[in-house]
Amino acid sequence: MPLKALALNSTLKAGDAKEASSTERMIGLIDKAMSKHGVVTEVIRLADFNIKPGVTSDEGEGDDWPQIRAKLLDADILLMATPIWLGQPSSVCKRTQERMDAFLDETDDQGRMVSYGRVAAVAVVGNEDGAHHVSAELYQALNDVGFTIPANAVAYWVGEAMGSTNFVDLDKVPEVVTKAVDMLARNTAHLAGLLKAKQYPGEAG
Repeated sequence: MPLKALALNSTLKAGDAKEASSTERMIGLIDKAMSKHGVVTEVIRLADFNIKPGVTSDEGEGDDWPQIRAKLLDADILLMATPIWLGQPSSVCKRTQERMDAFLDETDDQGRMVSYGRVAAVAVVGNEDGAHHVSAELYQALNDVGFTIPANAVAYWVGEAMGSTNFVDLDKVPEVVTKAVDMLARNTAHLAGLLKAKQYPGEAG
């Protein structure tokens, strides 16, 4: 069976927005690269859903997080993709991190979080420097709630400070970005395959 990835697009633009999304473009590059390693990717644009604030897996009527959570736990790979706003991950990206806090208490009979055995990678785009800061925030949060981070599992592009050119506006993707995307795809698919074949030991292991 092919590996499955879920990409969470944390752009602030809704799906019906006429303006193109740089985050969407980066996800497309990673999707294409991972498909070469037998990974099938589903993309969810978070801004199109009502993800209620909170730290549980279900915040009640009207909350769309439970259906996204189910897809996340059905996948082998999670790709968190976010633009940089005010030097931080986007608000919708942060909200998903808060909702995954519930994984800390959702464990099996051997004390393993429901997210164990899943690999996470990060994609960041923006017009200001800050990609390292944003990826560091996401790495720590994802690791805290049970995801495994492969080597070099981040691809990013940042434009000139105070500039107006977005990643989606580029005529050609820079070679350094392409190399980072390929490395992310290769390492993420490799580690996901290993963990799918052999899960982490539990408390009784």
